[in-house]
Amino acid sequence: MIVCGGCFRVGLYWRGLVHDLSKYSPTEFLSGIKYYQGTRSPNTAEREEKGYSEAWMHHKGRNRHHYEYWTDLSLETKRYESLPMPRKYLVEMVMDRRAACITYQGKNYTDESALIYFRKSMERLRMHPQTQKELDYLLEMLAQKGEKETFSYIKHSVLKGKSFPWEET
Repeated sequence: MIVCGGCFRVGLYWRGLVHDLSKYSPTEFLSGIKYYQGTRSPNTAEREEKGYSEAWMHHKGRNRHHYEYWTDLSLETKRYESLPMPRKYLVEMVMDRRAACITYQGKNYTDESALIYFRKSMERLRMHPQTQKELDYLLEMLAQKGEKETFSYIKHSVLKGKSFPWEET
């Protein structure tokens, strides 16, 4: 519901409604029940037990707000490479990361939580550079200026296709 609320606040109504519907599939739902702890992703516990997370592999391949979805085999390099994310999914990813921090950190959550987590993780190295830069910018804005200003910027600039500051000529 946290992601849905954030998406609604920026005008992404459909993305808010359909966010993570794959979690109700048997692959993800049953794993979520078995490995639920409340303080971290059940995928982490599944990965620790099995050496991989079947639920995560299922999830990332069906949900466009995960940067891992946006990889494909390059015809030039013959290797899997990341692609830039369309803005509506980038914004949904911001809402998802914010929601995860709110859920797992509880009363310790601050507007800086998602930025700290992102910058400490190695995942940013696997993202397309454009996606990484845009996500970092939005999470930095959330950390420095708060939800109200960030959500307004997302609604009136990012989702309207306006240039990010470094793209302006």
